[in-house]
Amino acid sequence: MTFEAYESVVDESGHEARGRERQALSLGIDRLERLQRGVFRLEDLVESLLYVRRLWTIFIEDLSHPENGLPDKLRADIISIGLWVVKEADRLREERSNDVMQLIEINRLIRDAL
Repeated sequence: MTFEAYESVVDESGHEARGRERQALSLGIDRLERLQRGVFRLEDLVESLLYVRRLWTIFIEDLSHPENGLPDKLRADIISIGLWVVKEADRLREERSNDVMQLIEINRLIRDAL
């Protein structure tokens, strides 16, 4: 396999990974938007917030690995955002906040940047 062919495969797999990340974020956004509309059961609230929390925990873990190819500053910035998302999801689940819109907006910004 030539270097160019390998580079092509790596580029495609990175593109596919970003597509999966966009899909996962879109699902989380959809769930959060249902919460914002106020039409949900308590079980839906918990499941939606835990989904967003788990998703960002996975992102944070991936970004924490030295093998992650993103620049250190960008990784640190996204990790900071992720920690905020996790904390905010917990605050909503514990009913210490009721502002779902901030979570929706930050998830949209990250999704759209992928």
